[in-house]
Amino acid sequence: MKTGDNRPKPPANLRPATKRWFKSVLDDYDLEGHHIRLLILAAEAWDQSQIAREVLDKDGQTFNDRFGQPKERPEIGILNNARIAFARLIRELALDVDTPEAPRAPRTRDYGARAA
Repeated sequence: MKTGDNRPKPPANLRPATKRWFKSVLDDYDLEGHHIRLLILAAEAWDQSQIAREVLDKDGQTFNDRFGQPKERPEIGILNNARIAFARLIRELALDVDTPEAPRAPRTRDYGARAA
């Protein structure tokens, strides 16, 4: 998709800093429609990770359940999942490479096994 008047606006649910990043990516790259959808998902994943990080910074990584036993906060899982999603989506967008890489080989049972 070309930059200019036809350029999509960042989703309203994004944080201001993430909206600026979204716009900067659209300014720097000529993205097709499916890439823009990946960019939206990446921006949302980033915001989710930041929200989870803020909760963890404020409340800590654990809480005591009704029996007084320490439990891991759900935000730890949210943070980790959002970070992984963001990294994968950015990799899929391939914003830092000139030509796309060849598709990855499918995983098989012997994936990663060394040839003798």
